[in-house]
Amino acid sequence: MVKLGRTIKLRLYPDVNQAEQFLAMSKEYQRLANIVSQWIFDHGFQLSWLKINHYLYKIFRQESELNSQMIQSVFRTVVARYKTVREQVRQHSYRYKNAESKWIQVPRDLTWLVKPIQFRRPQADLVRQSNYSFLDKMQKISMTTLGKRTKLSFTDKGFEKYFTDGWKLGTAKLVHNRGKWFLHIGITKEVSDFNVKDNPKIVGIDRGLRFLATAFDSEGKTLFFDGQKVLRKRKIFLEIRRQLQSKGTRSAKKKLKQLAQRENRWMTDVNHRLTKTLVTAYGSHTLFVLEDLTNVTFNTADFPKSLRNSHRSWPFFQLESFLMYKAQAIQSTVVKVSPAFTSQRCPRCGLVEKTNRHHDTHEYWCKQCQYRCNDDRLGAMNIEMLGQEWLSGVKRPKIKKLTTTG
Repeated sequence: MVKLGRTIKLRLYPDVNQAEQFLAMSKEYQRLANIVSQWIFDHGFQLSWLKINHYLYKIFRQESELNSQMIQSVFRTVVARYKTVREQVRQHSYRYKNAESKWIQVPRDLTWLVKPIQFRRPQADLVRQSNYSFLDKMQKISMTTLGKRTKLSFTDKGFEKYFTDGWKLGTAKLVHNRGKWFLHIGITKEVSDFNVKDNPKIVGIDRGLRFLATAFDSEGKTLFFDGQKVLRKRKIFLEIRRQLQSKGTRSAKKKLKQLAQRENRWMTDVNHRLTKTLVTAYGSHTLFVLEDLTNVTFNTADFPKSLRNSHRSWPFFQLESFLMYKAQAIQSTVVKVSPAFTSQRCPRCGLVEKTNRHHDTHEYWCKQCQYRCNDDRLGAMNIEMLGQEWLSGVKRPKIKKLTTTG
C-alpha cells in the first residue's frame, strides 16, 4: 500500500469580529515562528523537536496567547520549513573551477544560509479536532482563536468527494489572501501500490519546450505535446517584464510582483493539465520514465535570444512532481534515469554520435544504419528503453557510449 497526499481548499466566511480574531492569531503564530527560526539559526540548526520544545515551550506559554497545541504546531511548522530548505540546497551543489580549470562540486547544507528563514506572511497551522472540527453535518466549522473557539460557514466547491471517499483529514493551514480567508487541509488515503509483476506499460517521456513532452510507449506509439503556444506566451511575459524593469518605479515593482505570480499560476496550470492528460491517456499500471534533470543545464544556442532563458526557468521539476502524485493514484509510478546520450543513441544499431542529431531540422539521422527519426521522439524512445532495463532489475540504467558496431 502507498499513502496518497492531497490538499483541499475551503473558503471561509467569517464576520468582521471573527476575521479580526483570525488575523490576530495568524500574526502571533508568525511572530513565534520567526523567534523559533532565529533560535534554530543561532544554535547550529538544531532540528530536534524535543530540544526546541525544552528551550522555548515554557517561555512561549508565559508570554503568548496561543494555546499549547498551537505552540507545538509552531515548532513543527518551522522545523518542516528548514528540512525542506535543507533538501533544496542539497540538490544544488556549489560548483567552481580550480586552478587546473576542473569543475569542483561542493555539497551544500543549512550552514550556507546567511540569515534565518523568515515567515513573512501571517499564518497558522491547525490540528484536526484540537484546533478545527466540522459541525452540523458538515454545514459549519469550529476553529480555535486566541480566545474561545468560533463557528462559521464555509464552502467546499470542487472538493466534495474528498469528504466521502475514504480520505483522512489532517493538519490545516489558515490562509488570508486578498481579503478572503481559506483553510487548506492536508488529506491522506492509502491505495494499492505499483507492482512490477503486473506487466506494466512503459512510457518514456522526453521533456522540452518545442514539445513540452514527447511520450513513446512500449507498444511503439508516440504522443507529442506541442509547446509553441507556451513559448509565445512566455515571450509576452518576458517583454512585459523588461518594460516594467526599465521603469524602476514603485508602481512598476508592484506590477512586476503581480506579473510573476500570474505567470507562476499559468505555468502550474499548464503542468497540471499536461500530467493529467498523460495519466488519463496511459491509465493504471504504467511505468512513466523521465530523465533525471538534477544539475543539468540545457544548450540554448539554437534558440533566439528572447527564448534562451525559457529552458532554465520552466518548472520541469514541478511537472515531474505532479506526474508522480497523479501516477500514484492509479497504481502507476515514475522512475528517473540518467539523461546521458538519450538524444544521441540510435535505437536501431546502438551507435552514439552527437553529430547524428540535426538541431536545425529537428531530426536524428544515423550515419551508420541510416535510421531517421524526429529528435524528440528518439529521446523518448531511448528513455523508454532505459525503463525496460529498470523493470528487468537494473537499479541505475544508463546508456553507454558506443561509437562503432561490429
